[in-house]
Amino acid sequence: MWFSFWRSKDRFTLDELRYLTDQLMKIQVVNEVNKDFVIEALRSIAELITYGDQHDANFFEFFMEKQIMGEFVRILKISKNVIVSVQLLQTMSIMIQNLKSDHSIYYLFSNEHINALITYSFDFRNEELLSYYISFLRAISGKLNKNTISLLVKTQNEDVVAFPLYVEAIRFAFHEEGMIRTAVRALTLNIYHVGDVVVNKYISSNPHADYFLNLVKFFREHCISLNGMVSPTTESQGTESTSSIFSAVDEIEDNLYYLNDVVSAGIPDVGNLITDNMLKMLIFPLLLPSLRIEVSDAKKFGSVTSLYLLCSILRILKIKDMANTIAAALICSMEVILPNSEGKVNGFKEDHDESDESVRHDDDNDEKGRGDLDCSSMIVSLPRLSTSSSIQHNCCSSASVLRDALISYITSGDDMQVVGSLSVLATFLQTKELDESMLDALGILPQRKQHKKLLLKALVGEDSGEEQLFASENSKDAGDGELNIYLQRLKDQYEVSCSYQEVGQSPRVHRFLVLDALISLFCRTNISADTLWAGGWLLRQLLPYSETEFNTRHLQSLKVFCYESFKKCCSQLVEEQRGTWPDLLIQVLCDEWRKCKRAIEASSPRKEPKSILFPTNKSSSSDGVIPSESSFAAGETMYERVKVFVLLHQLQVFSAGKSLPDQPPILPPSDFPETSRAKSAGLNLIGPKLSTELNLVDAVGCRIAFERGKERQFSFLAISMGASGWIILAEDLPHKPQYGTVRVVAPLAGCKPRIDERHSRWLHLRIRPSTLPLTETAKNAANVKLKSKSLVDGRWTLAFRDEASCKLALTMILEEIDLQCSEVERRLMPLIPVED
Repeated sequence: MWFSFWRSKDRFTLDELRYLTDQLMKIQVVNEVNKDFVIEALRSIAELITYGDQHDANFFEFFMEKQIMGEFVRILKISKNVIVSVQLLQTMSIMIQNLKSDHSIYYLFSNEHINALITYSFDFRNEELLSYYISFLRAISGKLNKNTISLLVKTQNEDVVAFPLYVEAIRFAFHEEGMIRTAVRALTLNIYHVGDVVVNKYISSNPHADYFLNLVKFFREHCISLNGMVSPTTESQGTESTSSIFSAVDEIEDNLYYLNDVVSAGIPDVGNLITDNMLKMLIFPLLLPSLRIEVSDAKKFGSVTSLYLLCSILRILKIKDMANTIAAALICSMEVILPNSEGKVNGFKEDHDESDESVRHDDDNDEKGRGDLDCSSMIVSLPRLSTSSSIQHNCCSSASVLRDALISYITSGDDMQVVGSLSVLATFLQTKELDESMLDALGILPQRKQHKKLLLKALVGEDSGEEQLFASENSKDAGDGELNIYLQRLKDQYEVSCSYQEVGQSPRVHRFLVLDALISLFCRTNISADTLWAGGWLLRQLLPYSETEFNTRHLQSLKVFCYESFKKCCSQLVEEQRGTWPDLLIQVLCDEWRKCKRAIEASSPRKEPKSILFPTNKSSSSDGVIPSESSFAAGETMYERVKVFVLLHQLQVFSAGKSLPDQPPILPPSDFPETSRAKSAGLNLIGPKLSTELNLVDAVGCRIAFERGKERQFSFLAISMGASGWIILAEDLPHKPQYGTVRVVAPLAGCKPRIDERHSRWLHLRIRPSTLPLTETAKNAANVKLKSKSLVDGRWTLAFRDEASCKLALTMILEEIDLQCSEVERRLMPLIPVED
């Protein structure tokens, strides 16, 4: 008897389900006395039904027979307690998520009980209740298919007239809580991807179509918020503002990915609604005008923000009509959407002489490499790039052609505008939805694709294709693909009055504008190396891979104009050979060579569009984080110079029609002379290590205090081995004369030895780090301030026994530095051309 009393009860039985159901039916009102039992009964019933669905069909048969779903709705109506409502929603969510049988799901959805729960007037002021309600709705959407969705809608004359699940869910689509917004979006996508034609018609009809309008409005508000963050922080972005921008960017991109998922569901009307609203509410009135008009107040968009948003929209939102419409808008005159037709390019000053005469572009000019083009609607003058860093644009009748604003940014904009313009062009180039005629008109159709297109036209018997394939470069392309269609759509559908005055011109004219701008970019000295690398990638995409296919003028421009910049870089590299970091110069150059080669030969740009929003040419020394005279600041400069040198050197190789080697052409290390101090000290190829023994035949005795009041006696040595060099402090071995143990090792390069002016026996040295932690700080600029203490150079003051010993130590340092730098110069000699 006692054994049976204490025996654990088997809860997963039909009798248990019957008992709980009977007790639940007896309850007439839920109050403080019985609420705990009701909550436990609801939870247990969910477990039993889930168990029975997988093990015993009798459980669900009983559930249907007793109309337990109706009991759930009744309990909800007679209860005023929020906890009971929460448990009921949780019970339903558990059941729906875990039921595997189609029969069970059909039953749950086949009556109005689910819709009754969906439309019940819950008190959503309780955040926990709202969270469980949204989870309940999302659980339902997870079981939708073409069979089950029809059970949740009301129809009349074969049209859906009510869909409570969808209507109630989108009420919370723009809730302030991100988790709720995410759940609602997942729910809507589950509905869209069912593919029910009747439901899709209901979703895309009024008033439910307003949801997509509100989505675009919600996205636009985030864009406006981002613009407010970026515009005032362009010059100086602190840790907090940078973090805020990153958060805003994540939110914007999440919105775009959701919009793209909605479009990918394949509901034509929905795709058209999103396209139209994006163009009418954001792109035409805000983004495109900001590329052209000066920003005079905070309400207008900055060019940098607009360039980023255009890149993100084109990259993430895969809509053919939108991509082609934006491209068409960039290549035609659009006075209507511009608030002020007199406006200048945003952030760009016109510095050309309006009296310049048009110089007709012909084959003779091509051969001379003068770089003057007459495009009838604009004049593009490419002056000698050795003295001018920009291409000058005189936009006559096409004053509002936004494509020319992008080109102006490349030639004359600041670093962020250059990055933005290059990113937009690169994004267009990689947008598969974009018609090739658009790429041609933008001037970024790769030459190999252009030849392929013309060859195809010739093969299928189109005269224009055959004529262009074998005609001169000034021949006109009569086939504009889908360009005219989208130009007409701009007028008819979006009421944008535009004119394309370049129809019928050779696409090569547009292409020359872009190529000229890129060549001009490589001659600019106020642009960061990372930005120049982005330009190198775009140039490599546009130009062919053999010298015989190059246009003569651009080949000449690359070889001549960029060579002037290349010579300047060579001079800077020569300075670095005897600068602060010669011991790392060869390693950095080899590393950056490989990175640059990968970057410009990659299938896509190396940086994401969000990099547009952050300055790339700002060093740690320029913002006060690191002192400008420190070795770290010199290291940043060295890295930047090497990256620019590598790019221009590879462009020289590329322009000569040669393939880029995997490694730069540098000489191997030389053998150490027998008379060197390294040999005399007995160093091996690894170099000095702590606690190793050295021959101190060339050492000079000195004293130094690394701690206040604790002066120590050492033997001082300066030693170089090839491109490496060290300052060594060793302790004498008492049992082994002229030998010592290495106690302290510091880099020889950048030590800046100096004898004290008042104490001729004191030698001052700057001790820089043995490695440059540039890659770490570059990945997380916000941590530079935290690491600034570790990047401060050390200072040594060595005291020698007399003035002669001090001078001997100084001479030893200078001789070894000269040997070290000479070896670096020798190895890099093949990279640096000999001056004429």
